[in-house]
Amino acid sequence: MSTRPTTVRAGVLDVEIRRSGGSDGFPVVLLHGFPYDAHSFGRVVPLLADAGADVVVPSLRGYGGTRFVDATTMRSGQQAAIAHDLLELISSLGLEGPIVAGYDWGGRAACVVAALWPDRVSGLVTGNGYLLQDIASSREPSRPHLERRNWYQYYLHSERGRTGLSEHRAELARLLWQEWSPTWTFSEDEFESTRASFDNPDFVDVVVHSYRHRYGLVDGDPAYDDTEHRIAEQPLISVPTIVLDGEHDTVTPAQSRDAHEPHFPSLADYRLVDAGHDLPREAPEEFAQAVLDLRR
Repeated sequence: MSTRPTTVRAGVLDVEIRRSGGSDGFPVVLLHGFPYDAHSFGRVVPLLADAGADVVVPSLRGYGGTRFVDATTMRSGQQAAIAHDLLELISSLGLEGPIVAGYDWGGRAACVVAALWPDRVSGLVTGNGYLLQDIASSREPSRPHLERRNWYQYYLHSERGRTGLSEHRAELARLLWQEWSPTWTFSEDEFESTRASFDNPDFVDVVVHSYRHRYGLVDGDPAYDDTEHRIAEQPLISVPTIVLDGEHDTVTPAQSRDAHEPHFPSLADYRLVDAGHDLPREAPEEFAQAVLDLRR
């Protein structure tokens, strides 16, 4: 992604963004996941910009050049926090009804905003479908063969895991890329372009909090209590939505359209994509096309 990043104040953050296309184009916000960064959308952005979009790609809290404004702000990685970051970014940039599109953490932020503030967005593209976490049910174990894929989350529940992430963040990210996208052979240059994002001083704290909070192991930031209560009701997402699943995604395996449909009263389409977990980097044409189809 060649667009030079800039910074915008949005709520508790100074958010690093990359913006492409014309400011008079239809707005799109693209949101990355863990352990990835804005470079996941490197080949999606020009496809959208050439089609007339005003494309904004932020670095999430704890990644890249995004920084907390106040040193005393809790380094929370909870779902409500990243959703509010997105909401504040939309407001700060004056975006009118953007399409929000993402996967993993970014898809979760987009899903929460679409669920709780549907008037603020015009459509949703979500990798892996409905991503609002049901924390109340999170302590119920799955079958062992399903639990195994979340080993990295359980690792981060311990202080050993925190230290491991701090000391070996790039090695852990590389391993997860390989595990989650077994049919994708990424280049060293591709990985290196993202690796620097993990050097953010808040990366470890935000990531560890995220994977502990979602299991109810730690408290969240009190500033987001009301939003977490609303998320706990598992609301439907009523905005027009296209769901993408990666056929080869080993961490969040693909489901059927019938499994996704109950969460999305306005499900425009479901698409099984020849990709693993990093959908926009592995299948940029399909990801961009989903955004454009929602626009039409």
